[in-house]
Amino acid sequence: MKRRRTAVLSLTGLLGAALVALPAPVAGADEVEQVRNGTFDTSTEPWWTTSNVTAALSEGQLCADVPGGTTNRWDAAVGQNDITLVKGESYRFSFTASGTPDAHVARAIVGLQVAPYDTYFEVSPQLSVSGNSYSYTFTAPVDTTQAQVGLQVGGSADAWRFCMDDVSLVGGVQPEPYEPDTGPRVRVNQVAYLPAGPKNATLVTDATDRLPWQLRRADGTVAARGWTTPRGTDVSSGQNVHSIDFGSHRTRGTGLTLVADGETSRPFDIDARAYDRLRLDAAKYYYTQRSGIPIRDDLRPGYARPAGHVDVAPNQGDGAVPCQPGVCDYTLDVTGGWYDAGDHGKYVVNGGISVWELLSTYERALHARTGDPGSLGDGTLAIPESGNKVPDLLDEVRWELDFLLKMQVPAGQPLAGMAHHKIHDEQWTGLPLLPSDDPQKRELHPPSTAATLNLAATAAQAARLYRPYDRQFAAKALTAARTAWAAALAHPDRLASASDGIGGGTYADDNVTDEFYWAAAELYLTTGEKEFADRVLNSPVHTADIFGPLGYDWARTAAAARLDLATVPNRLPGRDKVRQSVTKGADRYLATLKSQAYGMPYAPEDNVYDWGSNHQILHNAVVVATAYDITGASKYRDGALQSMDYLFGRNALNISYVTGYGEVDARNQHARWYAHQLDPSQPNPPAGTLAGGPNSSIQDPFAQSKLQGCVGQFCYIDDIQSWSTNEHTINWNSALTRMASFVADQG
Repeated sequence: MKRRRTAVLSLTGLLGAALVALPAPVAGADEVEQVRNGTFDTSTEPWWTTSNVTAALSEGQLCADVPGGTTNRWDAAVGQNDITLVKGESYRFSFTASGTPDAHVARAIVGLQVAPYDTYFEVSPQLSVSGNSYSYTFTAPVDTTQAQVGLQVGGSADAWRFCMDDVSLVGGVQPEPYEPDTGPRVRVNQVAYLPAGPKNATLVTDATDRLPWQLRRADGTVAARGWTTPRGTDVSSGQNVHSIDFGSHRTRGTGLTLVADGETSRPFDIDARAYDRLRLDAAKYYYTQRSGIPIRDDLRPGYARPAGHVDVAPNQGDGAVPCQPGVCDYTLDVTGGWYDAGDHGKYVVNGGISVWELLSTYERALHARTGDPGSLGDGTLAIPESGNKVPDLLDEVRWELDFLLKMQVPAGQPLAGMAHHKIHDEQWTGLPLLPSDDPQKRELHPPSTAATLNLAATAAQAARLYRPYDRQFAAKALTAARTAWAAALAHPDRLASASDGIGGGTYADDNVTDEFYWAAAELYLTTGEKEFADRVLNSPVHTADIFGPLGYDWARTAAAARLDLATVPNRLPGRDKVRQSVTKGADRYLATLKSQAYGMPYAPEDNVYDWGSNHQILHNAVVVATAYDITGASKYRDGALQSMDYLFGRNALNISYVTGYGEVDARNQHARWYAHQLDPSQPNPPAGTLAGGPNSSIQDPFAQSKLQGCVGQFCYIDDIQSWSTNEHTINWNSALTRMASFVADQG
């Protein structure tokens, strides 16, 4: 399976710093205890510090004076090297620590002391003056005698004092069980059901026979009643569950609850207005992701920040970015665009699918039976361009499109017309870190065929949608699309490296047949030219079954072509079969939805939830919603609406995966400038931000320390350290924007 490959933090900054050795190691370490002299009774041996930290014994602790004015956590640190780890063995990592004054953060890590400086476990507690004890368990992923325990304490503007004691790393322990608080056993959409729409819930219970349920109003009176439907063991969660269907109740209401088996659900509404708000909030997310522009507090109260990467120190800036060594001998102005996720990188392939999805949200409003072009029109998103007589959604997407065009290799250069795959920092940056404070060198990465075809597809789509508002830009976009298409044909097999993941995600894709199909489709829909129609019709993808269990994403783009060919007016021969393929795919997703006791159109093979599973659920729902746009059949409308329930709390964890929506919502997404969990002066992500969701592979150390052996839906934790289950990204929010807009239109 193709995943967004990423890492969280590099230790290069720490380990590359000059280290000051405290006295030499003491021999005879305990066989189970891996840390030597973690109690600091008589000395600091064999602990080291970075050269800017002064450490000494103080009342049986190691205390360090930490300088102010550093940028990264690893700019000031205390550590111990030559720790032995055994692959597959569980360890308890514990310590006590204090910080004066309050509220400073220490990043505690167990990692590799030599290149490539892998991190095996990390956590970042906020320290107090009085001090606290911390204890965590994790499983070592490797055998090594060159591990390191470190407490990283940099990143503060002001000097402070750090003390630690009782540092321990003990092998052979049992992992501490992680028991998430899942709340009441009646799981509902905590946001809202539409009055004229399906209304389903899931009850977790040991009962095997049907049970009575009641729908209660806010005042406690009963609005409806019925019987549950036993469903047996749900494979996605390992729970015994029943289904509850209260769709016959169509009266609006707020603060309603479901009661069954002695449990009362979290409250919810029956009303469409929440989705009107969500449509806007999900799209407003992009303004605070912008690079190269100050974020205004009057437009986003609480989210103001300086412009990032505009060649103002400490930024090295995006105004004249060089290539990685050996890739090219020119620089490009690649200012602007959206930061991809919780990091400072900008990626053409993920930008491409995000642009397409947002533009398709707008294009659907133009053509669908329930579309409303004014819903995302001028003045709706409160962005700097509001009031310019251009729909705000098009203005927002233009910020990214301008960046994508800048990533094209200039004429006269080798590979002219292709697009650089990505631009990001030379090394991973730490959390928290505002874009304006990022000191890392920025680099262009090699052009790729996939990036070039993403540019061709999105620029071609833009050419037809921006023409009524800016004919000059539309013409520029179409020229760039044609140039990119020709360049991709000339260089059809330049693939991004799967090992190019230092400082940013790889977004490697070893099959670009689907990108060729997508680009040809968008060029055909915009130009109507026979050359592109023939490319579409002759593509092996055109007649392939492309609607698989995982849904489409940045690496599987055939659906982007198929959905647009089915819905954007055109005269492609055999278009009826294109439309039938969409409804056939939707029928499959509906069958999946009905088979799932939690009611989502997602059942990955072997119950292995993929990275960003929440957006894959949304993308499968988009196919179902498109089938409704094509046919008008109510089963597709109902299926698309019901798919949203999972994201808003009808799931095993009883959590809404969208910040600001639902009584219990995800709000600690992995992010460098929505890092409230680490830095109380920063905000949580803005309302309408989607968390990635359950990921069976739990690649990050924090999730591995908590979720070993997790089943399907339980492979998620709402913590900023869990980048593999809890990041936010521009392509996940584009899926949310599209489906929120569809649901709002049904209200």
